[in-house]
Amino acid sequence: MSVLAVAEIKGDALKKISKELVSAGQKIGGPVTALLINGTDDHAKELFSAGADTVVKATVSDYSPQAWTNIAAEVAKEKGAKFVLLPHSVQGRDFAGRLSIALDGTAVADVVEVKGGGDEIEVRKPIYSGKAFANIKLKSPAVITIRPNSQEVIDHKGPETIEATESNGGDVKDVLKDVDASAGSTVTLADASIIVSGGRGIKGPENWPILQALCDTIGAALGASRAAVDAGWIPHSHQVGQTGKTVSPNCYIACGISGAIQHLAGMGSSKYIVAINKDPDAPIFKVATYGVVDDLFKVVPALTDEFKKVLG
Repeated sequence: MSVLAVAEIKGDALKKISKELVSAGQKIGGPVTALLINGTDDHAKELFSAGADTVVKATVSDYSPQAWTNIAAEVAKEKGAKFVLLPHSVQGRDFAGRLSIALDGTAVADVVEVKGGGDEIEVRKPIYSGKAFANIKLKSPAVITIRPNSQEVIDHKGPETIEATESNGGDVKDVLKDVDASAGSTVTLADASIIVSGGRGIKGPENWPILQALCDTIGAALGASRAAVDAGWIPHSHQVGQTGKTVSPNCYIACGISGAIQHLAGMGSSKYIVAINKDPDAPIFKVATYGVVDDLFKVVPALTDEFKKVLG
């Protein structure tokens, strides 16, 4: 029984979710093969450190969902992979369905936990906007997209084998040449380990630099509630919630956010939740790991100053 994990690169860096996939593959049962498209030997070393037994490198000039599907399907069949793991990212979701069809299998998206091994495994995923979880038994072959920051990356040392595939994805027509990221925080919400979000309590667009300063200090992504987005204070690309992005950071700092159920659906699986709100009855405190009942305009700048002292 074999598992294939399809790595993803952003810029020159291997995305953390790639190592999470490899470690999740070890839970299912090895050997684990990592498919690295347009990556380097340094990226391969990172995958080996997380549990990859073999790294297969491929080169494609531009991203195409069909090309990625063709390459992944070819490698999966060659390695006898029973399960294929993809990031639950824009790119991963883009070709997961195609890949499941190419392998004559099933597909499950936004998985946060995997269990078991052999020809049948069990996966866990949020349903009903995060209000409940479903445990699903899967028979091979299956394609699974894994939510970023949901898996622990394990330290693994073993034999390292790098292979190359001559496949370039074939002759395809759908090609994505470039992505122009929107201006703002350099850390994307989906990949962020820490997110600082603001809500109605920010009171206006002129006050967002207070949160951005904290983000810049601790390397966090900037998020927002729907109320802040609907007010026109910040672009929709920052929205967290049922009608925005679903995130699972290690730490989510909610500033001036009351905690509507739609917002909780998008961040409720965060490992630690820190709520800052001057209303002690705000629903956000019911899910918070730590709560601060005070004015965010006093607390956030104080936090930023303290982090600057500690982090240098």
